[in-house]
Amino acid sequence: MSDTLRDQLLGLGFKPAPKPERKPEKKHDPRPQGGRPPRPGQAGKPQGQGGKPQAHGQGRPGHGGRAAQPGGGKPARSREDIDLAKAYAIRAQREKDERIEAERLKQEEARQRREARARLEELLKDKALNLADADIARHFPYGGKIKRIYVSADQLKALNAGELGVLQVNGRYLLVTAAVLAEAEAVFAPAVALKVDPNAPAEEDPYADPQYQVPDDLVW
Repeated sequence: MSDTLRDQLLGLGFKPAPKPERKPEKKHDPRPQGGRPPRPGQAGKPQGQGGKPQAHGQGRPGHGGRAAQPGGGKPARSREDIDLAKAYAIRAQREKDERIEAERLKQEEARQRREARARLEELLKDKALNLADADIARHFPYGGKIKRIYVSADQLKALNAGELGVLQVNGRYLLVTAAVLAEAEAVFAPAVALKVDPNAPAEEDPYADPQYQVPDDLVW
């Protein structure tokens, strides 16, 4: 617009348009809203809802708001699982101790038997009364089977009267006196194969009858 036209308009009562008022630039205030300065250690931390620091891993998809677990995110073992594992460990240890103790007792028993047999053999040196020409078979039960020993007529009477007895040593049956039988029984009782009680009824030992003979070819 030319000055002439502007002057003409002013003359007619038109006022010039007011110039826009410039506002002073607002300086950046580092303080949070409310005028309080930030606390030490909070500057630069991400803020969550309500101005609180956001927890590590919070809001991440797939985590459900829980902190990541060590070992690839596996959940921690429950108290019930831990107690059950301890119970299994205690039972396994107890069973192991029982097996070790049973084996120890077995070995100890075997050692005692070996020592007892050795003492028995020493006791019976030159004390067996077996006769090479004995021809009477005296049968008796031992070890769940029927065994026999050959004796003379006099030995048979003494055996049935309890004056003699029979011992099993290293697979052999030895005829010994009642006194030696008692000593042997004290050393190793399982070796006593035949010990006759003269006061026992005859039906308790049917093989005591001198007439009782079993054919040698009979399989027992």
